[in-house]
Amino acid sequence: MAVGARSGHEEPEDRPGSPAHAESAGEPADSATASGAESDGGASGGSTARKKKNARPFWKELPLLIGVALILALLIKTFLVQAFSIPSDSMQNTLQRGDRVLVDKLTPWFGSEPERGEVVVFHDPGGWLEDTQAPEPNAVQKFLSFIGLMPSAEEKDLIKRVIAIGGDTVECKKNGPVEVNGTALDDKSFIFKGNSACDDQPFGPIKVPKGRIWVMGDHRQNSLDSRYHQNLPGGGTVSTDEVVGRAIVIAWPVNRWATLPIPKTFDQPGLNAAAAAAAPGAIGLAGAVPLVLWRRRRRTSPRRTT
Repeated sequence: MAVGARSGHEEPEDRPGSPAHAESAGEPADSATASGAESDGGASGGSTARKKKNARPFWKELPLLIGVALILALLIKTFLVQAFSIPSDSMQNTLQRGDRVLVDKLTPWFGSEPERGEVVVFHDPGGWLEDTQAPEPNAVQKFLSFIGLMPSAEEKDLIKRVIAIGGDTVECKKNGPVEVNGTALDDKSFIFKGNSACDDQPFGPIKVPKGRIWVMGDHRQNSLDSRYHQNLPGGGTVSTDEVVGRAIVIAWPVNRWATLPIPKTFDQPGLNAAAAAAAPGAIGLAGAVPLVLWRRRRRTSPRRTT
């Protein structure tokens, strides 16, 4: 073997920084890695500790949470839904005294007017609640009314069912049903059991002006509704501008929970007087158009001569 030649089994050189060098110096090979990990862990632990130290206590966050909740409640009360308490028996058995109903206030904002059969809340048109005096509310009641969980004592509101809308003709004769545009309403499904349609106060025929509604309570013999205010401006009708919204659900008490749909009797096609009056004319027009076109074609076609 030549001098200076290296064997294939020679030991690796002992270079500084190599594992062999570290071991020969009496230091574990992974000591640097371990110390680095410890330093990283210390840094992350310190960061977590600082975050915990900087976290605000709950009692400092509580006022902000209450403020946000109040703002949301006011927005919901103003634009979406509001709770109303039923103060009388005029809507029995559909609604009982003390029921809490939720009223949809969003629909009127989009220009949609009340429909026949809806239960609506509306402001006193003037003179309907003159003799009614509400008790002075306490501080809790004032706060609940402020955020929309109770009706405001300053606002005089009523709740009735819409029977006729602008353009309708409504009437009710003694021992007869309520008629809208000549169509009798089957109101036995929603008026108070044992009540007549209007025997205590017959009325009409009355033409409801545009932009107004005719309302009646479901407890007909215990409701001072449109029938009893015909001597006031509007002739007993209520302006749609006074309507707060439609009652959509009984929310309280829990055992009374129910929706407030429109009774099926108001789905009768004959109630829509405008549509009923236009139907014959539309049918006549549809039949006349083909006849006119046929006559025009016959006149303009060349005649054959023999």
